[in-house]
Amino acid sequence: MAYTIDLWRALQSGGGPVQKTGLDSTKRRSSPTLSRSSPKAAAVQPPSRAPVLTVLHDADFRTIWCVGGLAEVARWMEHLVLSWLIWQVTRSPLPLALVLVFNNLPRPLCSPFTGLLADRFSRRRILIGAQLLNTATALAVLTLLMLERLQPWQIFVAVSLQGVVKSLEDPSRRTAILDLVGAGRLVNALSLDVLNNTTGKLLGPLIGGVLIETVGFSGAYGCVLAVHVVNLGLMTRLRIPPAQGARPGEPLWPSLAVAVRYAMHSPMLLGLLYVTMVMNALAFPIRQFIPAIGSEYLGVGAGLVGLLAAAESFGQLAGAGVIACSRHLQYHGRVFVGGSVMVLIMALLFVWAPWYVLAFALLALGGCGQAGFSTMQSSITMLVTPAAMRGRMMGLLSVCIGTATLLGTLEMGMLATTFTVQYAIAVNALTGLLLLGPAVVLTPLGWQRVTHLSGDGTKATPPISSARNTDGLAS
Repeated sequence: MAYTIDLWRALQSGGGPVQKTGLDSTKRRSSPTLSRSSPKAAAVQPPSRAPVLTVLHDADFRTIWCVGGLAEVARWMEHLVLSWLIWQVTRSPLPLALVLVFNNLPRPLCSPFTGLLADRFSRRRILIGAQLLNTATALAVLTLLMLERLQPWQIFVAVSLQGVVKSLEDPSRRTAILDLVGAGRLVNALSLDVLNNTTGKLLGPLIGGVLIETVGFSGAYGCVLAVHVVNLGLMTRLRIPPAQGARPGEPLWPSLAVAVRYAMHSPMLLGLLYVTMVMNALAFPIRQFIPAIGSEYLGVGAGLVGLLAAAESFGQLAGAGVIACSRHLQYHGRVFVGGSVMVLIMALLFVWAPWYVLAFALLALGGCGQAGFSTMQSSITMLVTPAAMRGRMMGLLSVCIGTATLLGTLEMGMLATTFTVQYAIAVNALTGLLLLGPAVVLTPLGWQRVTHLSGDGTKATPPISSARNTDGLAS
């Protein structure tokens, strides 16, 4: 935690010139001629040898960046602690899978509405409200742990509430990033966001595993609660421009239907949503079974299981760092699909690894592919969607993620209970590789450039001459 506070102070003083936080600064951000999401704003950004540095010059982006990082540290710490607790109590793959199932259950139910909230209301208040719920949930779990009254069903309730928080947080935070940095720096900003989130994904399980072995479950969860409280205080510094979203008087269901129709008529978005569901059903649930693999097949304890759970984050850090320094990336879909293929191949090899070191290395290589997947998923979604619809489109994306993860994890847990964990993961990884074929052949992800759409749905940059349609929409 002290490391995080020191990092924040260093960013405030050494990351570049800090913007003023008074009324004049607010006026400049909301000025129609200097909006960060406009082409003109992107044009006046100072040149830099490293594009990522121009993003870090923005004090408001640094704040939301640190908020996201702390949230990820806490999220992955509590996920590891609760998953290891369930595994130690039940020694069964199905209850272990149910931790992730209940965590994702709220996403398909809540995300359409939370995306609409991000389009209509103050995203700062949404983020603070979600963090208050996170903090209260962690306090309740810690109290039950200390009283030795925590039951599996209560763990499932707690992770479900964490899923509600994630549904609230994703559309608001990610659309705010675009409004803060502009389309010209979006890929660099989201790469930094993935980089930061991956650091949390690395530190969370690692710290959680070490704390379980040294201070027990109650001590580990006390640290989780402390991180939530610190992050809640940091959120009071957030400054986010007003959303350019749906009209307040627009009816709820027609407003959501507009976003669905838009996605259905965009081959680029259809391809992205298809690959997203394949990966979240057949690839990403694999990490939920790391406690079982580490304990049963590799013979290690909580500390090394936490390190193994953090392995892919090392690869993600490297991959996100490379993407963050990229310039003028146009074929986002190629990175997106290529990263997906890499994740599935490494998962297929990992599950049969006979040694801990080899398993760690394979997960780290898979993390490189996941960096490309994660960064391009958000980038493509926001670049090919008009500003007034971005919150709802991120909500629709979250619905796909939640539905696929829920069904895929449940299927994998049942298959692992019937046969073995290794068999279940291998079958799912092979199936995922086969199902990526239609995305490459039938959608424009592999050959079409992605260009930014302005607030009214028109291209914000001149179209690139090509024999194919290049605006990310149906002809």
